[in-house]
Amino acid sequence: MIVLGVESSCDETGLALYDTDRGLLSHALYSQVAMHEEYGGVVPELASRDHIRRAIPLLEEALAGAAIAPQAIDAIAYTQGPGLAGALLVGSSIACSLGLALDKPVLGIHHLEGHLLSPLLASDPPEFPFVALLVSGGHTQLMRVDGVGQYEMLGETVDDAAGEAFDKSAKLLGLGYPGGPAISRLAEFGDPQAYKLPRPMLHSKDLNFSFSGLKTAVLTVVKKAGTANVCEQDKANIARGFVDAIVDVLTAKCLAALKQTGLKRLVIAGGVGANSQLRAALNAAAAKKRFRVYYPELEFCTDNGAMIAFAGAMRLMINPQAAQRDYGFNVRPRWPLDELKVV
Repeated sequence: MIVLGVESSCDETGLALYDTDRGLLSHALYSQVAMHEEYGGVVPELASRDHIRRAIPLLEEALAGAAIAPQAIDAIAYTQGPGLAGALLVGSSIACSLGLALDKPVLGIHHLEGHLLSPLLASDPPEFPFVALLVSGGHTQLMRVDGVGQYEMLGETVDDAAGEAFDKSAKLLGLGYPGGPAISRLAEFGDPQAYKLPRPMLHSKDLNFSFSGLKTAVLTVVKKAGTANVCEQDKANIARGFVDAIVDVLTAKCLAALKQTGLKRLVIAGGVGANSQLRAALNAAAAKKRFRVYYPELEFCTDNGAMIAFAGAMRLMINPQAAQRDYGFNVRPRWPLDELKVV
């Protein structure tokens, strides 16, 4: 079964083809980062218009890469939510229009489920069950995953997510958009002893997160130094203190989740999963505590069509009737992951 995946939840347009027999056939991706950088963040209307421009050329690229005709597609999966309403509507309209034209069923996919299952696309995928740390955009969540649609929330952020804290702190340091990669690169040149920033909820005895206080601590340090007086080395030192704090909290909570569940497999999914400092800390902890940690391939850490095609294929393998010939443009900008059920 060949599934076309369509991703358009925010500022990346992604289309991919996944075959349940042969694996990932092709994927095509366009990032809008350069366009939004001028504004310091995503402009929803511009994002929606750019998805319209990019979707069909990317579809043609994916089909050419897989060397198949459109009629060979068996089903179409698209990101139904959560995300920007206008951007989601573009992906939904593309998927449903293709489904109608080709007489193929369509299936709405939860964006975070796509991220959650993306490490299974790797050459050495994890087996169920596992603990997953999902760090994507406005979401920082720990959950137990027993199978597709079998998700138990263990803990989540009570305010700013890790990704939001990265972007906001990077902006305070005068770094570009997106802030996460920029602040992580700068942190590599920082002195880890220069700034000891707070580790929010590190000892809370639960698996929840809070990063708004850490962002405020960065603001306080920058204001104290005076924005004009923060030299490049001091910026690197602040960045290092910030990244170390985030990594310490995420690592400690992951270890606590593994201990609580008794599981020995940890999966990291979402954009922050590409962070080199986090990967180094978790790999070191895994070697010491004797558990295994799995990551998506770097190209699948950010939003992409491959994870949507794969999630759709997994659901259709469990229930071939999950996709329907219902071509209404149905999107869910807000959609809690724990509402998902086994298909």
